[in-house]
Amino acid sequence: MAALRIQSDWSRALSRDEGEAWLSCRCPGKPTLYGSVTRRGLSSEGIPDIAASEGFLVQEVTKKSILISCPHENVSTKFLAPYTTFSRIHQKSITCLDISSGGGLGVSTSTDGTMKIWQAANGEIRRLLEGHVYDVNCCRFFPSGLVVLSGGMDAQLKIWSAEDASCVVTFKGHKGGILDTAIVDRGRNVLSCSRDGTARLWDCGKSACLGVIADCGSPVNGIAVGTADDSLNLGAPENPPSEREIGTEGKILLLAREDKKLQGVGLQSRQPVFLFVGSDAFNCCTFLSSTYILAGTQDGNIYQLDVRNTNAPIQVIHRSGAPVLSLLPYQDGFIASQGDGTCFILQQDLDYVLDLTEADCDPVYKVASWEKEIYTCCRDGIVRRYQLSDL
Repeated sequence: MAALRIQSDWSRALSRDEGEAWLSCRCPGKPTLYGSVTRRGLSSEGIPDIAASEGFLVQEVTKKSILISCPHENVSTKFLAPYTTFSRIHQKSITCLDISSGGGLGVSTSTDGTMKIWQAANGEIRRLLEGHVYDVNCCRFFPSGLVVLSGGMDAQLKIWSAEDASCVVTFKGHKGGILDTAIVDRGRNVLSCSRDGTARLWDCGKSACLGVIADCGSPVNGIAVGTADDSLNLGAPENPPSEREIGTEGKILLLAREDKKLQGVGLQSRQPVFLFVGSDAFNCCTFLSSTYILAGTQDGNIYQLDVRNTNAPIQVIHRSGAPVLSLLPYQDGFIASQGDGTCFILQQDLDYVLDLTEADCDPVYKVASWEKEIYTCCRDGIVRRYQLSDL
């Protein structure tokens, strides 16, 4: 698909008279089109009056967004500037973040070696979660919003109280750094995947491993758990499941693997359901529904698959060759972030792409959402908060 790009600091550039920002429209297999938008003044409502150079059209402008189309490629993109940015949470690159179920708290990890809980409204730090050795790779809130799950390069999985920052459980068993986690239902069981090639199921109450769900022989970069469509055969477990397994029945675990494979495994049965081979290493995966899934690769492909028949993808979305780093279901579509600083939303009811701007060329590692608010974290160490209600 054609991809429209705009200068990352366009909202600042266009905040002054005669301000200008560059544009480009890249379509696979064709020469890139270049242009610019220029501010000519202010309307009586205080909205910038902006014109585009030849080949581009400005269709709508607000204080935080600009809708631009390239008629030649039949593509339109609405560029959205952040509502607020938080630059003081961490000192270095922010590798993961999540927002609590009530929208009040954020948690994030950084290459500065820290994991912190902060106020989602203003970025004010509330708690420092200390206990991992080396970098923390991933963090997420439990559905309650009061507890955090984290995984680190120290091969440890930890559960923390968001209220007093105490580490209440530590799981050990992986032989390599933990790369992603998932929570089953309300969180009596959790899942992790690792550089050691395995995905494991854990019992939070007894702090014990309930089993290895898959052993892939290749690092597992990302996982997602979802309820499977009724027509899908998930297989039967070889041994009766432990009574400590809660909520695993009827679930499928997706594994985004380094060896270019996306795998589906019955969570309770531990049996393989499908294996799809992609164009490059898979970095991330998610469920759109009980039948539709998404997975992103290192070479910029986003595969949409139907779990009932994974022989061929429903579609492959490719906006740039940069690694797809994070995928998140959002309303009737999804949000994707990539290694070239792009972060975009595709929705069925929108005839344009929504582009969350300002990360420049720094990788956007993770996206989290709460209602109409979207948070991103980036190599530049900044958390950006976008308000879709502004649209």
